Amino acid sequence: MTKKSKYKKEIKQIIPKKPKQTAKTWGNAGKHAESSEIQRKKAAGQRAVLSEINGTYGFAENTEGKRFFIPGRCLRGAMPGDTVIINNLPESRGSSDEAEITEIITESDRTFTGVIESFDGYAYIRPDIMPREIITVFSTVTELFLGDKVQFTIASRGRRHSDHTADVTMVFGDSEKASVCAAAVIATAGVPTVFSEEVLSEAERINLAGIPEDEYEKRLDLRGRLIFTIDGADTKDIDDAVSLKKIDGGWELGVHIADVSHYVKGNSLLDITALERGTSIYYADKVIPMLPKALSNGICSLNPNEDRLAFSCLMRLDEKGKLGLFKFSKTVINSRVKGVYSEVNRILSQTPEEFAVDNELNKKYDGLYDTIHKMNELSDILIHRRVKRGAPEIETEEAKISLDRDGVCIDVKKRSRGKSERIIEEFMLMANKAAAKLAAEHSAPFVYRIHEKPPEQKVKDLSAFLQHIGLTPPPAAPEPKDMAKILLAAEHEPMKPAINMMVLRTMAKAKYSEEPVGHYGLALEDYAHFTSPIRRYPDLAVHRILTDVCCKKKSAEKLEKKYKDFVKTASEQATKTELRAVDIERKTESIFAAEYLKEHLGEVYGGVIMTVLKTGFFVQLENTIEGFVRLDSLPKPPYDYDGYISFTKNGKRAYTVGDRVNVQVAAVDVPLARIDFVITFTDGVK
Repeated sequence: MTKKSKYKKEIKQIIPKKPKQTAKTWGNAGKHAESSEIQRKKAAGQRAVLSEINGTYGFAENTEGKRFFIPGRCLRGAMPGDTVIINNLPESRGSSDEAEITEIITESDRTFTGVIESFDGYAYIRPDIMPREIITVFSTVTELFLGDKVQFTIASRGRRHSDHTADVTMVFGDSEKASVCAAAVIATAGVPTVFSEEVLSEAERINLAGIPEDEYEKRLDLRGRLIFTIDGADTKDIDDAVSLKKIDGGWELGVHIADVSHYVKGNSLLDITALERGTSIYYADKVIPMLPKALSNGICSLNPNEDRLAFSCLMRLDEKGKLGLFKFSKTVINSRVKGVYSEVNRILSQTPEEFAVDNELNKKYDGLYDTIHKMNELSDILIHRRVKRGAPEIETEEAKISLDRDGVCIDVKKRSRGKSERIIEEFMLMANKAAAKLAAEHSAPFVYRIHEKPPEQKVKDLSAFLQHIGLTPPPAAPEPKDMAKILLAAEHEPMKPAINMMVLRTMAKAKYSEEPVGHYGLALEDYAHFTSPIRRYPDLAVHRILTDVCCKKKSAEKLEKKYKDFVKTASEQATKTELRAVDIERKTESIFAAEYLKEHLGEVYGGVIMTVLKTGFFVQLENTIEGFVRLDSLPKPPYDYDGYISFTKNGKRAYTVGDRVNVQVAAVDVPLARIDFVITFTDGVK
């Protein structure tokens, strides 16, 4: 019997239960019985929106954007998206004030996901956002099975979450499969995963048409220049290429970007679709593209040995890497080779003699050895320049997830990042900086990439944390260089990863804006995204504007009239869709990681304590997977929580951020992406 048939046999016993007839909307129920104290609280409260529920607690934001922690006992059955009245509680939790919900003003019509479970022969939903609650199923879906991952809306409400009833609107399949849960995450986020026939047809028509002959005559012909791309081995949507030449007094750097705006015209159906999607979404080994493959992998992709239309940023840099003269030109290029990060990293480690006898690399990268090493030299200069101006070097770790043919996660590894990745990063930063500089010089409405100063409260939290561990806190209003000093001081600390994470959490989130307020993390006055128009709409918008600036020579008045409203709309939509993509990528990565470790229950791994809470601590394995060690699972209790980084025993630190520990995989919940570890002293660490 296959696993699937066994699954089907077990779940046929589940029968949906009818909704409770007494369930009513909480906000309108039992008003006649309200005490004077409840009425007083409602009158004294403030309006807010319940932004999220996370297990046994939630968060609400008031109209000024202030965030409040809502204990589970004070949620009163409210769901994310509800407009509520909240009152402060005397307790506090970290940087968030504690509050209780006293009234639900407007009920959200959001959809949620969960898993079908059974109790006493009836079907219930265990919502993903509230793993301890069950909601009665009242479904228009005729066939429900135990373990199904489902999407649902709230059909009727009670005073508590467990009194609600649900209407299942979509069934995804077996919740123990990460691919199924990932599909649920994407559907709930409202991400379109298919293109309309009209959009696909238009993209295919453009791809098949190729490059018109007269387009060659209009452009700067760079096909004779040594230009090539460097990307991941599996990259198919190649949107940037580079060239470099040493000149008297410095360097001539070329960053050549796919000219997507030539093919995707403003307000066309393709453009409207791209704006709606905002960005390509990458998860596991899959992608939900912003543009159809006929464009993203076809005529727009800078494939090797094929003529392609590009928008090139040609820059002069002095010997110290300072940007001098630059220009943006519409060009025709022909990439010499599709470089791969891992291969270029090998070349950078080789002497000319070693490269000469490396048949595989020598054949593919013939004639590129010197240029690649010169690129490395310039990259080091640019990195030094960025560090010198005070930009903090925040390290982030990414996971590489491998799936088998059935979409099951079979491996999770830490994604490596070598010098070639840094080369491309630094060159793209220069082109992005030049794009913002050009827009500012022409007073053009623009889509800027901005990064505001850290919020005051987060700086206070960081300072308290650093003081507790014996490091010097930053000033009340830290400059980028102050954050860089913290990271430098932590370079050889055992808790370096945790300090790095705390600094990252202190930072504001980068976003898009029509106002050039600067980029704090890069320590730059103006910055924009120019280099990825295949997968990011802001870059496509920037291309369109710069085309009018440098190619069509439009006046400031005409630019203002054409783009004033557009840049505001594009910035808001790009920020919204970027946040959505980041959330999807984070959630799906956790789900696939859980699926992977489910096949390794009982195995022992080495890891580092990253975050300590009053209920336990998170341990990160070498492959970036994180799991939770519960306080009540620790050997030889009791322990005291110091409020910051440690559990202490008899006044001494027992488990502290930065400590290396051995953990055993104790339990895994794939639908909730929850991994439980227990401390072990067993040998045989993987």
